[in-house]
Amino acid sequence: MMWNLKNTWNIIVTTKIYLLALAIFSFFRVILFANEIDRIDHTVPVSDILYSFIMGIRFDIVISGYIILLPYLLFTIYHLFFRVHIFKKISFYWLFIFFSLAFLVASADIPYFKQFFARFSVTAFEWADSPAFVLKMIAEEPRYWLYIIPYIFSIVLFYKVLRKIVYTENNEPTKRKLWLKSSLSLLFLFIIFIGIRGRLDEKSPIRIGTAYFCNNPFLNQLGLNPNFTLIRSFLDQMKEENKPIVLMEDSLALANVQKYLNVKSINGEFPIQRTQQDIDSIPDSTNIVIVIMESMSAAKMGLHGNKDNLTPFLDSMARSGYYFENAYTAGIHTFNGIFSTIFSYPALFKQHPMKESAIHKYHGIATATKKRGYSSIYFTTHDGQFDNVEGFLLANDFEKVISKKDYPADKVKTTLGVPDDFMFEFAIPVLNKLHQKGKPFLSVFMTASDHGPYYIPEYFQPKNTEIKKQIVEYADFSLKKFIELSSLQPWYQNTLFVFIADHGAPLSALYDLSLDYNHAPLIFYQPNLIPEGKVFSKMAGQIDVYPSIMGLLKIPFDNNTLGINLFNEERPYIYFNADDKYGVIDQTWLLIVKRDHTGGLYKYSEKDLTNYEKQYPAMVKQMKEYAESNLQTFQYLVKKQKI
Repeated sequence: MMWNLKNTWNIIVTTKIYLLALAIFSFFRVILFANEIDRIDHTVPVSDILYSFIMGIRFDIVISGYIILLPYLLFTIYHLFFRVHIFKKISFYWLFIFFSLAFLVASADIPYFKQFFARFSVTAFEWADSPAFVLKMIAEEPRYWLYIIPYIFSIVLFYKVLRKIVYTENNEPTKRKLWLKSSLSLLFLFIIFIGIRGRLDEKSPIRIGTAYFCNNPFLNQLGLNPNFTLIRSFLDQMKEENKPIVLMEDSLALANVQKYLNVKSINGEFPIQRTQQDIDSIPDSTNIVIVIMESMSAAKMGLHGNKDNLTPFLDSMARSGYYFENAYTAGIHTFNGIFSTIFSYPALFKQHPMKESAIHKYHGIATATKKRGYSSIYFTTHDGQFDNVEGFLLANDFEKVISKKDYPADKVKTTLGVPDDFMFEFAIPVLNKLHQKGKPFLSVFMTASDHGPYYIPEYFQPKNTEIKKQIVEYADFSLKKFIELSSLQPWYQNTLFVFIADHGAPLSALYDLSLDYNHAPLIFYQPNLIPEGKVFSKMAGQIDVYPSIMGLLKIPFDNNTLGINLFNEERPYIYFNADDKYGVIDQTWLLIVKRDHTGGLYKYSEKDLTNYEKQYPAMVKQMKEYAESNLQTFQYLVKKQKI
């Protein structure tokens, strides 16, 4: 006996409403595409254009799911239990009102995008202190009124079709097979929730960065739904950690930083920009490989006194290359490490620069090397959407991101994806293909094995018995395997390798801030360029990696960051962040400052627990001013889009 469609009336009606809403959202996306078609040239594949529209359907499903969820529940109650027509009426007006608002945003988004090259966000309501001013400005521009036409058309169409779907469908409830109908209804509810989440991967739901799949900035944004960006920007703005910091006046901070960085010629557009030119510049042909090592605290290395022989290979690399023994990460999170290493800006307490609703454009190492003809690629072991890394990097001139989706499924062992050594092994033929293009490449790796859940392949036999030590041994083994495999490739002798941690690990904590969490190895290794090892004791930061690479390779670039070239510049202190506090350090003193302005000054080099804050107020003032000037300057640059 055939299944009677009456038994799934609630599912059929909801599906039709979904399709209607998706069609109208797509209608506005087509208008936006037509309005911006001059941004598409002949080099853009048709497949990329089609994929951006498919991506758009994914985001439309998310927004539609939120709106449809309550009506679906009412339809289901009506269908299965109580034939009360008020449920239909409530559902109809709920759907019409909220979808009308959603379509209004989609309509307003078209001229907004034309003006700002960004999808609609909460900043649309911050153009002026007076809403009347904004409304008057819109009213006086005839072009804006044109977009009211498709909006009126869409809501009229939506009203008529929605009314027909809700009120004229055959919806006579049947009492037979209630258990089966209930099961199907629950299954469809689960599907709605999957649609709202936007992705099946367990690490991350759909994010703005999910839409970024290619190197065309317009197509990357075309797939977004403006309601999604509006809501996301509002929620991000409401978070305490995203509120701009105010540590001092912007003008004072800028003046101090210009002095610290020895900015001789002030650029009004980019106030801390320094142009690095080298008359002895070598040809831009040296490949750059940056390995950001998960949780690799300097305290895990034999060079820093660890007796467990956890990192014999990393220790040997430090002895063979240029090693900075007083290097510190910008923060204590992986996203801090990725961002600060690649873009040379500090961590600002709990702010997450890569997950902001509007993806900012930074002049990082991928942008600088792209101008010199480099290819660029980023490798991670797990889901590229975690921390919005993939979308953020694609929007900032990385040509490709290799993540869990690119590896064989049987090699994915945990939530963190593939083991480190497999990522490196997988990367070798990819880098060979880049080399065959006849131009240099930039490759950044983010390892993950030294982070729970731990996975150690059967073929690796650690010497220690404790899992947390075994995993460090395995991470070191993976690095060794990578260099050994690289040494067999034609590009090896012409490649600069840089090793830095994303952050350390709080192995010990004498003070309110664990130095082991920020103290990290920083190694520059290149057999031809660096014939013998050398240890540098000067203070260094993760934020100095990018300018130092460019300086070591003598590649001209405009340095608009807070990092310095460690090979010809010095800084009196380095500063770092730990969410609700920051530290400032030189080779003797550690200053800790909390958000509530408490803290202390310590002789950490002697492991002295005495707080010398009151004995050395001038030292406290100088160290605090140095750190806060840099942090406030970065906040200013982001706020004014001078990055």
